[in-house]
Amino acid sequence: MDLKQAQQQISEALNRKDLLLVVADMSVEYWGRAASKLPRGKRLLLIKGDNSFAIHQNRLLRPTNYMMGARIGCELKDGALLLSARKIKPKESIVATLYSMEGLHCYPMRENSDLRLFGSEKELSDQLMQDLSFLEPGLKPLNQEEVFRKGVVDILAEDSEGRLVVIELKRRQADYNAVMQLKRYMQQVEKIKGKETRGLLLAPSIGKNAYELLQRNGCEFFNFEFEIGNPVAKIKGLRKKQETLDKFF
Repeated sequence: MDLKQAQQQISEALNRKDLLLVVADMSVEYWGRAASKLPRGKRLLLIKGDNSFAIHQNRLLRPTNYMMGARIGCELKDGALLLSARKIKPKESIVATLYSMEGLHCYPMRENSDLRLFGSEKELSDQLMQDLSFLEPGLKPLNQEEVFRKGVVDILAEDSEGRLVVIELKRRQADYNAVMQLKRYMQQVEKIKGKETRGLLLAPSIGKNAYELLQRNGCEFFNFEFEIGNPVAKIKGLRKKQETLDKFF
């Protein structure tokens, strides 16, 4: 394909907001917060309907150069095809100078943002809200995602002795930050509600240092497992883990 034909097809694809893949012998220059230049070589240029512009080489997942939400241009100049992405604020630009075309593909693609995440903390929290007796007998849910000044409590519950229970849920191994987060929530709930408050941290596992900190702050840890499914993720089982440190690692 000659460059004039390529310019026409690319311009039409840009107007239609197609997904555009261009493999060509090109050099690339960037100006903006810094400046860079890629010497002439074979590369992939990927342009999407949201006006994102990315230069890929045959290594690494991330693009070598990219720009989001740019104004994209296409013009013939001095025997080369210039594809450019420009922004005004901040002022920056990427210009790919194409010397010969190896491949050009345009694909009309319908926008579909209906992405469903399975196994989110919210989904697992919804299951727990149905029956907290998995954790301990007499534990009753009061509220979910209750907002306080220092954050959002995953589940606020009440135990069989009338104490408030702050439950923090993590999908991955609980760390030091998770324990400190639970501590802050406990303190604020106790201050605002004026009632004795406990803290429960739920996660598939917990780091050794995090568990020691959890114990020092008088909180409890519960180990749980879940499996990812479609359309939902399911909690496989919950079991209390309070006896010894080595069971968590």
